[in-house]
Amino acid sequence: MTKQLRVAFLSGMTALMAVSALAHHSFAMFDRTKKLTMIGTVVQFQWTNPHSWIEFEAQKPDGTTEHWSIECNSPNNLTRAGFRSNSVKPGDKITIMFWPLRSGEKGGLFISLTRVDGQVLTEPAFKQFAKP
Repeated sequence: MTKQLRVAFLSGMTALMAVSALAHHSFAMFDRTKKLTMIGTVVQFQWTNPHSWIEFEAQKPDGTTEHWSIECNSPNNLTRAGFRSNSVKPGDKITIMFWPLRSGEKGGLFISLTRVDGQVLTEPAFKQFAKP
């Protein structure tokens, strides 16, 4: 393979990886014009790569519950923000702030949460949005 062909091939591969990375980190599915704050009970905290998840149940006015899935950052980034794998456990009562999915499905993008002991855990990249 000639040097020019190798450079062209590597340039093409780099461009493809960059497009893939941008697509992966798009926030287009979340409605960042609507910030929701809900009170709920944690069902599961998935400490997984590439994104962690908080699954919780929120009570509706009629007494029934809805299941919500909130996407968080990676464990590595959450650790730097003060999270641990056991920071949120099934049964914990939380107040959680997030941007909802545009589709109307019960999900969203994590901004912050407050535990019953008053500890606030916030996504550092969205700290300026964590105010009520």
